[in-house]
Amino acid sequence: MTLALTRRTALAVSLAAFALPGAGRAQTREIFEMSLGAPDAPVTLVEYAMFTCPHCKAFHEEVFPQIKKNFIDTGKVRLVYREVYFNRPSLWAAMIARCAPADRYFGIVDLLFERQAEWSGAFDSEPMMKELYSIGRQAGLSDEEMEACVTDRDFAEALVAEFQKNATADGIDATPTFLIDGEKVSNMNYADFEARLNEALDG
Repeated sequence: MTLALTRRTALAVSLAAFALPGAGRAQTREIFEMSLGAPDAPVTLVEYAMFTCPHCKAFHEEVFPQIKKNFIDTGKVRLVYREVYFNRPSLWAAMIARCAPADRYFGIVDLLFERQAEWSGAFDSEPMMKELYSIGRQAGLSDEEMEACVTDRDFAEALVAEFQKNATADGIDATPTFLIDGEKVSNMNYADFEARLNEALDG
């Protein structure tokens, strides 16, 4: 079953999803839109995904590689990846991913989904963060760098605000959800995605 929440519930949960207790306010980090593919690609695919969502993991591992090979790597489609924070662990995972330089972001996304059961199944923040730090180290981050990210309240609040702005504008209440050139579509198998993307390219 796809995770579905009312918009009111989603926003209420996201409002509570701030940084881990720690140093408090820190240097403000700029929030970038994460994307793959040619900036001038004729079609834009926006993906709203949550790192704790099993259906997002399935899409990332089973469908996305074919979309990337056949549409993104060929210059036909630009992917814009937008994180969803319906719970705190998804926010913490995103903060770890965004702590790295932008060119490592999607590599960390791969690891977060690959090891989803290991970190998202933890019952409290301490073992969960231990697993997330392990993923960050695989991407070359130091514990000090990750600590600075996940305890940065300004950073957390900025990410939540950006999520709320985009999710409200696009009516996002479930993950994964996609927009193809602005038209919202639900999760699909590759054959259906291929047909919809080709239709957008032909249009």
